[in-house]
Amino acid sequence: MLRTGFQVAVILGHHGALPGLTHLLPRFNPASAFGSSTETLVSRFCREMTESKNYALPNASWGPDMLSLYHEFLEKTKTEGWVRLPSFGSNRDHIQGFKLPLESSANSDKSDWRLFTRCIEREGQGYEYVIFFQPSEKKSICLFQPGPYLEGVPGFAHGGSLAALIDETFSKTAYLSGEGLLTVNFNIRFKNLIPLGSLAVLNVSVEKIEDQKVYLSCVTQSRDQQTVYAKASGTFLQMQLEEDSSQH
Repeated sequence: MLRTGFQVAVILGHHGALPGLTHLLPRFNPASAFGSSTETLVSRFCREMTESKNYALPNASWGPDMLSLYHEFLEKTKTEGWVRLPSFGSNRDHIQGFKLPLESSANSDKSDWRLFTRCIEREGQGYEYVIFFQPSEKKSICLFQPGPYLEGVPGFAHGGSLAALIDETFSKTAYLSGEGLLTVNFNIRFKNLIPLGSLAVLNVSVEKIEDQKVYLSCVTQSRDQQTVYAKASGTFLQMQLEEDSSQH
């Protein structure tokens, strides 16, 4: 349950928290960390997927605040360089033709794979969100409207649901900004409760990129910026996606 002052830390690294991670670092070439330009990464990530549902598009469950700010940022995609990121059922839909540089592969049928923040199919019941990315400034805005299936304290969003969405927004921002793929560290401090059905705005920025890692911060607040719901930071390991030879 969400509690003021509660802090969560998840640390993955060289100490065996992630099987095979120590074998990944030698594969990464620091000199090629920016081998793929931000424009290339955005183009790869924002592919047209006519056969897949794009969950980042408005639906009937979106409230007035969510819709209003969505259209405000949609205008910024035309004038200020913002990019609306698509959101499909699985991250594999975003990186088709590529695979993670992991020695072990997932033993699951593709039909079973589902992004955690898109696992509730009914509109308005779980995660309703859309992410806008600013390539030149390496920052993102995520508009989040939590549904009733994300309840923690009665009437309010569970703290874990917000933490998961911040991590998801971190991951997209880290990948598009510098090929950050795996969470190394995640910290969150909760400040206030988010009412179910209301709009929370996640402001994510890349603080620095160094030593094969992307460092990010997030402030989650109300639309009027008068209420801060949480502050978080995260670190992502830089790793380049490999071409999947099985796709050719």
